[in-house]
Amino acid sequence: MIRNTLKLILPTLMLPGLIYAQDVKKLSLPEAIALGISNSKNLKLSQSKIDEAVSRLAIVKDNALPSASASFLYNHAEIPTNTLIIGGGNPIHLPKRADAFVGTAAVQELIYNGGKLKYAEESTRLLTEVAKLDADKNKEEVSYAVINTYYALYKLLQSKKVVAQNLDAIASQLKQAQRFFDQGIVTKNDVLRFQLQQANVSLTDMEIENNRKILNYNLDILLGLSEATTIEISEPENGLKVAGSLSSYIDLAMSNRQELQQLELQNKVAGVNIKSIKANTLPTVGIGANLYYINPSGSFIPPSNQYLMPITLGANVSWNIGNLWTNKNKISEARIQQQNVVIQKDIWSDQLKTEINKAYQDYQLSINRIKILETSIAQATENDNLLASKYKNNVASAIDRIDAETLLYQAKINLELAKADAGLAYYALLKSTGKIAN
Repeated sequence: MIRNTLKLILPTLMLPGLIYAQDVKKLSLPEAIALGISNSKNLKLSQSKIDEAVSRLAIVKDNALPSASASFLYNHAEIPTNTLIIGGGNPIHLPKRADAFVGTAAVQELIYNGGKLKYAEESTRLLTEVAKLDADKNKEEVSYAVINTYYALYKLLQSKKVVAQNLDAIASQLKQAQRFFDQGIVTKNDVLRFQLQQANVSLTDMEIENNRKILNYNLDILLGLSEATTIEISEPENGLKVAGSLSSYIDLAMSNRQELQQLELQNKVAGVNIKSIKANTLPTVGIGANLYYINPSGSFIPPSNQYLMPITLGANVSWNIGNLWTNKNKISEARIQQQNVVIQKDIWSDQLKTEINKAYQDYQLSINRIKILETSIAQATENDNLLASKYKNNVASAIDRIDAETLLYQAKINLELAKADAGLAYYALLKSTGKIAN
């Protein structure tokens, strides 16, 4: 009986741990980016716009197909006054009722309309490519948003590690100060200073933990995970990448940035629009065939020789000659619109160069900052060891000891943050070229 009870109790005791484990998800940066892309609502909306553009293209293509129609009509007439006398002639006697069946079928095909259908198809196809580029641009934005949040969370966790190390060191120093106080080597004020330092660092740890929860929640939303999921992140690849020349990144951006490609397509659309407007001055040619079925006999299946079925073939040519002198202003307007697109592209190119230059210089700065901080850590470590030795020998004060430890602790945090900032700066440089996934 006791054994059976234990079998029931043990799984129950383990359940909270199992539930907690299910709410923890370990993700590398590439995995987080892939998850963010697959679950992004913005990208799903972009795909919907692409599907809409593709459907619009299919509709335009359908307009080039022949049109066909068919109808069938039944008429029944009651004729109460069925005798008709015209002038002084013999009376004409009509039936008291009559039935008739009339059917028509027609096929029409537009042979030539100045190429407007072709231009409409080409314009719609180009606009479909614009929608696809818009989706690519949104994909880059989603990727960078995930990278930015991921690195921000990583920076907090690294700071938290350094703070934990610092708290351990302070606890050791506080224990030593308390022992010195008991031996009469230091004053109570020295012990209080270490306790104050411990309280301040503990407050920093609480602030970091609060910010970690906020960033973790934001990353859950970005990745489409449950808001209760705790994300364990892997250390990003922080090896410093050797940046190429500034001109190489500018050249890469000129060929990859979606905004420039979209403006190039818009320029082509404007050119097609000019051709379509010019087509208004050309004639339109069409052909058609019509089939008629006339059955006045009153019977659904008429007797022989009591129905008609004529077939007509025809062609039509129409030309709005007035467009020859009224269309020129429309063409001028379309050319101005195309020129505006060209100017916009030039403006974007200049803005792009300044954006890439800033990202490039920021990355170079982040690399140099790491080198300086590595030197400062070596200096802070040497200073901390020196002051620790002096404090043990009662040569340095508690204030000097705390200051040295604080400088080392801050230098370590700054170095970890600088490494993360360098990684993020490199992704920002890649983003400015239009291709984060290089």
